[in-house]
Amino acid sequence: MSIRYHKRFLKTFQKLPGKVQEQFFERLELFQREPFHRLLNNHSVEPAYPKWRSINITGDYRALYEVQEEGAVIFMKIGSHSDLYG
Repeated sequence: MSIRYHKRFLKTFQKLPGKVQEQFFERLELFQREPFHRLLNNHSVEPAYPKWRSINITGDYRALYEVQEEGAVIFMKIGSHSDLYG
C-alpha cells in the first residue's frame, strides 16, 4: 500500500502534540497491516467529505484519507472531531 500526504495534512500534523503524532504512526502501522481493524473504526465520512474515509487516531483525533484510483492512500486532513466536523 502506497501512502502519501496532502500538504494541508502535513502542515496540520506538524502543529499537533508529540503524543498525537506518535499515536498516528502507531495507527498508520496498524492501518497498513489491517485497514479495517476495529481500533481504527474505519468509516466513510460522506456527505461531509465525499469519497473520503476516517480512521481513529486517539479518542478525539481522526485522520481523513482518500483512496486514489491507482490504489494509493493519500491522507488529506487530521484533527480533532470538532475541528474536522464542527
